[in-house]
Amino acid sequence: MSTGDHGPITTISAGERGEVSVFADSEALARAAAAAFAEIVSQAVDARGLALVALSGGTTPRRMGELLAAEPYRSKVPWASIEFFWGDERWVPLESDESNAGVAMRTFLDEVPVEPSRINPFPVELSDAALAADVYATRLRTVTGETDTVPVFDLVLLGMGDDGHTASLFPGTKAVHETEALVVAHHVAKLDATRLTFSPPLLNAGREIVFLVGGAAKAGVLRDVLFGPDRVDDLPSQLIRPTGGRLRWLVDAAAAAQLGDATGG
Repeated sequence: MSTGDHGPITTISAGERGEVSVFADSEALARAAAAAFAEIVSQAVDARGLALVALSGGTTPRRMGELLAAEPYRSKVPWASIEFFWGDERWVPLESDESNAGVAMRTFLDEVPVEPSRINPFPVELSDAALAADVYATRLRTVTGETDTVPVFDLVLLGMGDDGHTASLFPGTKAVHETEALVVAHHVAKLDATRLTFSPPLLNAGREIVFLVGGAAKAGVLRDVLFGPDRVDDLPSQLIRPTGGRLRWLVDAAAAAQLGDATGG
């Protein structure tokens, strides 16, 4: 992975839980994310003519998008050949500042030459979240042509909460153990909110799965997710084990602060 002048200050192996690249600060992390995005989608388009991407919400992906909307990426990324989905979403209108897709569209996708028909936000305008999940799964199968098998994303971007959740797979929820559906709608009691999320099998089918994690508040849980015992009900980020792809973690130094102790470094 090429990250220009903002390369990692160190790289740590977490075995089957992935490779960890540590960056000096949040800006270097965002720049590395933009570089990884550009490289992965360009390779996918070269190989298959289309890049299927699942975006995530959060501060780092937002900054990544701002960088991608500017040069040199704006001119170099094959925008017209990218199909955008989101790995999870809040049950709020696109116009809301809480909408992952809405924020990405306003700060990033509206500024680049992507085909509007290839931007696929969750259909939150529908009357029912479960129906929206089914419609989204159908849309995904239509776009990919995969009617029976699990569709394979070229790039799945993920974040991790300070409780160990990823996408909208939260500790103690049934969605953590979903094995059949591609997309799940569920009520998250700790948030008293409805969330839509890709299921573990859909996430794990990705060719390239990239976590973006920043901030000191996540240092302890990052250590536990990467190097602690398996506790997927408590730490759903441990669910991410690609079935045939590659798993990488791009993290800033603050989030990585406790990894040296875990690895004996």
